[in-house]
Amino acid sequence: MKNGISIRQLEEIRAGISQTREKDKPCITVCSGTGCHAQGCGEIVRAFREEIRKLDIEESVDIRTTGCHGFCERGPIVVIYPEGIFYEKLKIKNVAEVVSETIVNKRIIDRLLFVDPVTKKKIVHEKDVPFYKKQKRVVFGNNGLIDPTDIKDYIAVGGYQALVKAFRDMTPEEVIAEIKVSGLRGRGGAGFPTGRKWADCRGTISDTKYLICNADEGDPGAFMDRSLLEGNPHSVIEGMIIGAYAIGASVGVIYVRMEYPLAVKHIKIALKKAREYGLLGKSVLKSDFRFDIHVFQGAGAFVSGEETSMMASIEGRRSFPRPRPPFPTQSGLWGKPTTINNVETWANVTHIIAKGADWYSKIGTRDSKGTKIFSLVGKINNTGLVEVPMGITLRQIIYEIGGGIKNKKKFKAVQTGGPSGGCIPENMIDLPIDYETLAEAGSIMGSGGMIVMDEDTCMVDVALYFLKFTQEESCGKCVPCRIGTVKMVEILTRITEGKGEEGDIERLENLARTIKTLSLCGLGQTAPNPVLTTLRYFRPEYLSHVKEKHCPAAVCKELFEYRIIPEKCTGCQQCVKVCPTDAITGAKAELHILDPLKCIKCRACYEICRFDAIVGDAVHHQVQTENL
Repeated sequence: MKNGISIRQLEEIRAGISQTREKDKPCITVCSGTGCHAQGCGEIVRAFREEIRKLDIEESVDIRTTGCHGFCERGPIVVIYPEGIFYEKLKIKNVAEVVSETIVNKRIIDRLLFVDPVTKKKIVHEKDVPFYKKQKRVVFGNNGLIDPTDIKDYIAVGGYQALVKAFRDMTPEEVIAEIKVSGLRGRGGAGFPTGRKWADCRGTISDTKYLICNADEGDPGAFMDRSLLEGNPHSVIEGMIIGAYAIGASVGVIYVRMEYPLAVKHIKIALKKAREYGLLGKSVLKSDFRFDIHVFQGAGAFVSGEETSMMASIEGRRSFPRPRPPFPTQSGLWGKPTTINNVETWANVTHIIAKGADWYSKIGTRDSKGTKIFSLVGKINNTGLVEVPMGITLRQIIYEIGGGIKNKKKFKAVQTGGPSGGCIPENMIDLPIDYETLAEAGSIMGSGGMIVMDEDTCMVDVALYFLKFTQEESCGKCVPCRIGTVKMVEILTRITEGKGEEGDIERLENLARTIKTLSLCGLGQTAPNPVLTTLRYFRPEYLSHVKEKHCPAAVCKELFEYRIIPEKCTGCQQCVKVCPTDAITGAKAELHILDPLKCIKCRACYEICRFDAIVGDAVHHQVQTENL
C-alpha cells in the first residue's frame, strides 16, 4: 500500500475482511479505556492471552482490546461475543475461570454478572443492562466492538464507507447540503449549525483552508471526547476528511490536551494507518483531493477550548481570545479560512453521510437533532458515559439510565454544561434536554458534563467551587472576567465562612450580569451561570448563609459543628474507627461522645453512620440555646 489504494481497492479489502472473519467465533472483548487501564485491564488482557495459549485454543478464540464501554464504574468490563455476555469488575484471578467455564464449557458465572440496583436481578447480556438499554448509541456504538489500533476492525464495521459515498456520489456542495438538512449542531457547547459553518468557510475564497478538531476537553469530570479518540479514532478522522472535502481544506489539526496520553497514542496510530491506506496524503483514495491531519498537543489551559484561543495556541502564541468578526471561517488559523468542530461533531458527520440526513433528522427534537453523549457523574448509582437522543428528560437519564441517587438519598439538583453550566433543581427534573430548553433554564448543553447532586449538597458551596475553577482558568485579557470573577469569589467565600453581609446577594447578581454581558469570550460570558442559577432556584440557601449564618446541608465548615444524638446512637463504633483525629470516643454498645474541639469536620463519621445519629448543627443556634 506504498502508494495508497483506490475506492475499488478499499471495497475489496472490506469484502476480504468480512469473508475471513467468523461471525460465530467466540471473542473476548476487554474494555481498555483510561478508566479500565487504571484498574488493571492491561494485565487482564495478558492473562487471557496466556490462559488461551495454555489451553491451546488460540485459533478458536479471539481477544480484542476495545475502547471505553461507557459504564466506567463497573470496570474492568469484559463482554464475550457473539452472545454478548457481560462481566463486570473483573480481576486477574477470574480469568482462568472465565475461559474454562464460559468459553470452553459455555456456562455463565453468576457472581461476575451485573446486579440491577433497583430490581436486584442479575443480568447476563450487555444489551439488557439498564444503563445501556435506555441509550441510543449512534456515535459511541462501536467503541466496545473494535480495537482502536486496528484499522481493519473499523473497516469491518463499515468504516470509511461514508467517505467512499461522499467521494463517489456527492459534490462538496451536496455534502454541505446534507449536513444542513440533518440539523447537526456543534457538540462543543455553543450548538452552532454545522452546515452553516461549513458553507461560510467554503464560500470564502482562499488558496489555503484549514480544518481543526477541538479535543481540548477541559470541563472537570467530562471525558466524552477523550473516550471517542481512544476508542474509535478513525470515526473522527473519517468525519474530518469528509469535512475537508466539503469546504476545500488541505490541512487538518487535531488539538488535544497533553493530559490524554492514550488518546494521543491511538490517534497517532490511526493517522499512520490512514496514510498507509491512502486515506490521507497527496492523493486521497487516488483522487485529486489532497488532505492530511496533524496532532497538536495543548498544555491544558481551559481557555484554549475557545476557538480563537486555540488557533493562537497552534500558532505558537499565548491562548488569548480575540474579538469577532472576523470569524474563523473568514480569517482563522494563520489568517486563512478555518472550520473548527469538536470530536463528537466530526464523529457524527460520518454517520450522517453514511445513513443520510433524513435518518439522522428523525432523532431528537425539532431544533436539536441527533444524539448527545453525556458524562454522567456525581451522587448517582451508575456513572459513566451515556449517549441519548436529544429531547430525553433529566428524569429518564438520572433514574432509568443512572439508576437513581446513591444511598437512597433525595435528588437535589443537576448541573449541565460543566463549570460554565447551570444548576437545575429537583422540580424541573422532567425538563427535556435540548439547546433551547437548557438555555431557558439558565444552563447550557456545553460539551456534555452532567453532575448529579443529592440533599447533602450545599448549592452556595457548589457555585463557589465552579466559579473558583473558571476564575483560575481566566486568561485575564478582559477586565470583566479578570477582575469580576475574583470579586465574585471573594463574596462567595465570605458567605460560606459565615461573614456574609447585607447586600452581598445583590452584589453577586449585579457582578454576574455585568460579567456575562461584557466579557470578551465564551469563558467569561458563561462563568457566572452556576451563581445565577443557584440564586434563581436556591435563593433561600444563600439567605440562610447570610442572615442566619447557617449551612442547611452542613457543608460549609465555619457554619456548623457535628454532634451525636444520644437516643439514636447504638454504640456500633463505626464512627470511632473512621475518625482521623480521635474526636469520637466510647465503648461498644455504649453512647459515643464527640469532642467538637478535636473535630475537623471531615464528614467521615456523618457518611458512615447508618442510624442518622450524627448531625450537623448551626454553631450560632447552639450558642443562642446555651444563652437561654
